[in-house]
Amino acid sequence: MRISEIEVFAIRLPLYEPFVISYASYDDMPSIIVKLTTDTGHVGYGESVADDHVTGESWESTFAVICHTLAPQLIGENPSQFEKIHEVMDKAIYGVPSAKAALDIACFDAVGKAYGVPAYDLLGGRYHEKFPITHVLSIASPEHMAQEAADRVAEGYESLKMKVGTDSKEDVKRIQAVRERVGKDIAIRVDVNQGWVNSATTVQAMKQLESCNLDWLEQPVKADDIDGLVEIKSKTSTPLMADEGLKGVREMREIIAKRAADKVNIKLMKCGGMYPANKLAHMAEMASIECQVGSMVESSIGSAAGFHVAFSKKIMTSVELTGPLKFSKDVGNLHYDVPFIQLNEKPGLGIDVDEKILEELTVRKEKVTE
Repeated sequence: MRISEIEVFAIRLPLYEPFVISYASYDDMPSIIVKLTTDTGHVGYGESVADDHVTGESWESTFAVICHTLAPQLIGENPSQFEKIHEVMDKAIYGVPSAKAALDIACFDAVGKAYGVPAYDLLGGRYHEKFPITHVLSIASPEHMAQEAADRVAEGYESLKMKVGTDSKEDVKRIQAVRERVGKDIAIRVDVNQGWVNSATTVQAMKQLESCNLDWLEQPVKADDIDGLVEIKSKTSTPLMADEGLKGVREMREIIAKRAADKVNIKLMKCGGMYPANKLAHMAEMASIECQVGSMVESSIGSAAGFHVAFSKKIMTSVELTGPLKFSKDVGNLHYDVPFIQLNEKPGLGIDVDEKILEELTVRKEKVTE
């Protein structure tokens, strides 16, 4: 089995409402979809959601890198040789993890279909039966976030992830308002997306939030400030999660060596896809650090890939892949039993891609062949 053709689609996924985090506001979500075809006729889909602030890639640069640098190198390669696929991509260009993730995911999808097995069987087999889904609250006023939280809890959600990080004093009010509205039994996770910048601001804010009983605090300081995480962890009692501070093996080694976090958020777009994510999970497990597979707000394609990684690993204790629930149109049909997700046993990623919708949302496309 060899890769014979790779089609690349630059699309924009429409959101029901704007998605607001500490460093950006999105009216729609730019994404790159790849369609990989083998000489045996098997088709695999992959996705890249680049983030200028996290992966150092843009939507435009990712499209160009896949079309002109990565895809040509993979034509003729065996998609089941995951280690070699990544070696070829790494030799072609340094970094660009979300671009590599799209091709990695497409390989897993195609190989799973060729072998007649779900992608999680290519990663060690299924471990979890289902995961609870966490609703993500975009940044808004304390009153608005509290009301949205109450509405979601009424729908059956038992955990909430709050996006904060614009101003620590206002963020404290937001978190307190949500906790007061939903009561003490609902799990609240707080994601600062680097917005509190340094350890001093973070420790000050957390002293005011001790009574809120947060599940965890995620990436309050700048991505490269792993020593800042160490200081926060030593001065606060709330479990600490590293997100933007964890991209690949180098950062994971440092986090483990310094005991800088209690948990890590593994994202396929940050590390290069399903195969590298699998490696990071093994590293975390050896250090007894719990893992989550997080979201860059991907479509059904990228979200399904993340779920396959999460479902295959015991060390994965949570998932936050809710992109498809935020889109008014999606290219795939990943199914949620809100507030849970249960994967099916179909081969590959286990989803169907609607090529009519893919074409409708496409802004630009290109094909790479032998």
